[in-house]
Amino acid sequence: MSLSSALDGLVAAKSVAVIGASDDPRRIGGRPVAYMRQRGFSGEVLPVTLSRKTVQGLTAYASVEELPYTPDTAIVAVPASHVRGVIDSLGKRKVRSAVVFSSGFAEVDEAGRNAQDGVLEVARSHGMRLLGPNTMGLYNDRIGYYPTFSTSFEGGWPLKGRIGIASQSGAFAAHIFTSARERRIGVPICITTGNEADVTVGEAMKWLVQDEDTDVIAVYAEGIRDASSFLEALEAAHAARKPVVLMKTGRSALGSSAAQSHTSAIAGDDEVFDAVVSEYGVVRATSAEEFLDIAHLATRRIYPVQNTLGVLTISGGAGVLVSDACEDLGLRLPEMPQEAQVQLKELIPFASVRNPVDCTAQVLNELPTIGKFADAIAGQGGYRSILSFFTQAGGTPSIAPELRQQIAAARDRYPDRLFVMSLIGSPEVEGAFEAEGLLVFSDPTRAVKAIDAMGRFGEAFARPTPRRAQLSTKVELPNGALNEGQTKLWLKQFGLTCVPEQEAMNIAQAVEAAEEIGLPVVLKILSPDIAHKSEIGGVLLNVLDAEGVRFGYDLLLQRAKQTAPAARIDGVLVAKQIEGAVECILGVHQDALFGPVLMFGLGGIFVEVLKDVTLHRCPLDEATALRMIRSIRGAPLLQGARGRPPMDIGALAMMMVRLSQLAAGAGPRLRGIDLNPVLVLPEGGGCLAADAFIDLEPEEASKP
Repeated sequence: MSLSSALDGLVAAKSVAVIGASDDPRRIGGRPVAYMRQRGFSGEVLPVTLSRKTVQGLTAYASVEELPYTPDTAIVAVPASHVRGVIDSLGKRKVRSAVVFSSGFAEVDEAGRNAQDGVLEVARSHGMRLLGPNTMGLYNDRIGYYPTFSTSFEGGWPLKGRIGIASQSGAFAAHIFTSARERRIGVPICITTGNEADVTVGEAMKWLVQDEDTDVIAVYAEGIRDASSFLEALEAAHAARKPVVLMKTGRSALGSSAAQSHTSAIAGDDEVFDAVVSEYGVVRATSAEEFLDIAHLATRRIYPVQNTLGVLTISGGAGVLVSDACEDLGLRLPEMPQEAQVQLKELIPFASVRNPVDCTAQVLNELPTIGKFADAIAGQGGYRSILSFFTQAGGTPSIAPELRQQIAAARDRYPDRLFVMSLIGSPEVEGAFEAEGLLVFSDPTRAVKAIDAMGRFGEAFARPTPRRAQLSTKVELPNGALNEGQTKLWLKQFGLTCVPEQEAMNIAQAVEAAEEIGLPVVLKILSPDIAHKSEIGGVLLNVLDAEGVRFGYDLLLQRAKQTAPAARIDGVLVAKQIEGAVECILGVHQDALFGPVLMFGLGGIFVEVLKDVTLHRCPLDEATALRMIRSIRGAPLLQGARGRPPMDIGALAMMMVRLSQLAAGAGPRLRGIDLNPVLVLPEGGGCLAADAFIDLEPEEASKP
């Protein structure tokens, strides 16, 4: 059964039974009946109740067994203790799906979770799909279908439009579509998934992606219960060029007890989630207002690649405000070409024409000049997006019609450009602008954020759709804990290059190793039980001669005995001292939801204090690795900033690729790997892992 056919009966039903139907339109079992009657549901509603022969003027039936035929779906609005029996009855009637309003399940306690599992078991035995339990339901206003008990419709009905909502929270979804209605934004369809015993938010998203009448997917999630369906939906949305704007709560970092890995301490839950959804071009909103701003502007279906913003304003102060917002977001504001500046100065000599282009309020005396300025910004300026700020003046009856005509004419001449207005007017005035496709924001900074989001969608859609890699090669993990030297020997078989080094079990071996490697050297305590050697003074840099090696060997063993008396000591690692390199960190962290995730960043203060790192699911290809390297703020240090030689970024990218492939093939027993630091040498010199740590789940714990 395809996803579409499985959920069509839920989301686009032609007939629906209401189990626990009420004659009172204010009760949970009565609202769906009332709403569908008021909205002219194109299908048939079949109330089921023991208490009445009719419900709100419709013939009622005493039981599921007495229904005259098998409906597409059913609404279950009965106490939790009765749900299992109702689902069994529906299943025996071959009903393919049900919307379960009833609460008192997994959201309450363990007993409720067990009861929910029991309901799902019965549903699956009949091949039924369940939405919920503990869901507010859904609505599909296109067909007048309202299997929901939300009170929000007492204030009005959803407007026509092309935004669809998929939400785990019913209350927040109601807040969003009520706000949308108040802002004249059309959200004709919404699916809330509740406890997600069966149908997930990812499946709801994918249905909306497949729906030809939905252009924008708006998602609210508190936590992703099924990564596979979620990623499938993101993949489908990207392939269909349907933008996804998302709000996710619960930005918690991983607890320090999760693993010893340095990477896991940095790659928190929300950081990993953000990295994964960013692969698909998902834009995350931080407020309900921003959520709707982005979704609304996305319905224009103009997603600029290499976005730039040209600003036309009658206020210099607003131009500065917009410039600050662009700088914060990294949205480019290139200067107008010199020739265009000269031409605009001829129109209004005292205008500021660089960008933002301040034509001053004087332009309101000669409204056709506005069109000439807009033409110049779009045409000669070549900006992909144009924001016009006209404050309350643009919304007045004497100005608005001509202003609208002038900007719309420029828009018609450049239909591939994103034109946005910032003004204050009556609902009727703003509605007239929006009817022309000129979306209106009263706050210009909100407009800038939404415009920037359109460019992020455009950049994502310009890239190939990310595909989840299927690896056939399984990596054999070592047994038991490894010291640093053993870890590096294991890593080398996967093509990961390491600093030249030797293990020494005594002072004589250490001196011999140092002389063979070449002084100066680095000495490190060797133990499978000490993950962070520098924290106990277990690393000595720039050891210059044999006497220093002898002294250092004894010093390291003494420090280990004092600070980690229970640790197993395997001797000392003697490694070549590398000069002229840039220190980086590479790590793998096993995310509970998305599997292994690779982290890259510069070492030292960049990772410890600035958290200047980037993350990506494993495995990744060379192009992705290079994009990650160039994305961090400290990238110029690798690219040859201020006269420094460029580093071997190609070798670094290949190390990232190989580490990611290793992690992807290793399975969940691999909790993490740290390569810190990785020393990147000047171009052509390669890169070397100077330290390595592997964190493994004990074999016993990994067995089922």
